[in-house]
Amino acid sequence: MLKKINKNKNRQKRHMRLRNKIQGTPERPRLNVFRSSKHIYAQLIDDATGITIASASTVEKSVKADMENTSNIDAAKRIGQLAAERALEKGVSEVVFDRGGFIYHGRVKALAEAAREAGLKF
Repeated sequence: MLKKINKNKNRQKRHMRLRNKIQGTPERPRLNVFRSSKHIYAQLIDDATGITIASASTVEKSVKADMENTSNIDAAKRIGQLAAERALEKGVSEVVFDRGGFIYHGRVKALAEAAREAGLKF
């Protein structure tokens, strides 16, 4: 009997390995990225207190209104810029990047590069 590979379970294992090494602090929070088939999400998390400092996603009405497609690289770039702007408003300029177990390629890479261009350092 063949076993079907559970890609999400494998991604979660990779994410847990990353999380054992990466920790967000109040001075340098963790920029967490999650991508689904239709949307992309970014959160700035302080792991010491367990608080989300800022977030951005393609689910938000204001963001969704000016996009025709929420699951492409252009949407990821927009979310990266928006997350960086919101972080800078809160006084955060340095972050630790958490790719969430996803490969650093495509939408995840576009989000990270857009956040760097908007002023975040990681």
